[in-house]
Amino acid sequence: MEPYLKISYLNDFIFCPLSIYYHELYGQTSHIIYHGKPQIDGKAAHASIDNATYSTHSEILQGISVYCERLKLYGCIDLLDVRRKLLTERKKKIVKIYHGYIFQLYAQYYCLEEMGYDVTILRFHSIDDNIVHHVSLPCEDDKMREKFYQTLDDIRTFDPDMFLPTNPQKCNTCIYHNLCDRPLEESC
Repeated sequence: MEPYLKISYLNDFIFCPLSIYYHELYGQTSHIIYHGKPQIDGKAAHASIDNATYSTHSEILQGISVYCERLKLYGCIDLLDVRRKLLTERKKKIVKIYHGYIFQLYAQYYCLEEMGYDVTILRFHSIDDNIVHHVSLPCEDDKMREKFYQTLDDIRTFDPDMFLPTNPQKCNTCIYHNLCDRPLEESC
């Protein structure tokens, strides 16, 4: 049986495939031990979703669990406005829209679609500067949709023993840098 993948793994895997392993290694350990300021600030900004206090409107679903049997994915969404068919992923501060962000939104979209929800608009909301970034639906962007499916395949076939990091900037900003047995130094 093929295991289900957490939706959050999509962005983590693109950042560094080993980060998923290190995240699981920490298990139930308090996040305060290994999270940096950006992760702590992001978690605080996300609290209204996690606590379902963002909205009291019944047509706004917040923080619900979702899954997709076909793609073997599971996770949670931030906000779905059922009436407007609008799926929103909130981030504390968006400086750049990374492929991993888009793939997480695609995964949420596919989960909701399989669960019977109609979603026609995808977007990110940058909380700090209150900027909305619209994203094309997977059916509207063949290139990104194919990259999404390729990333799912890459995660499922990843061999950690064969991985060598190549981006010192990512290694130096990784919250698992101190655990990693193969970090790159800035001088590389």
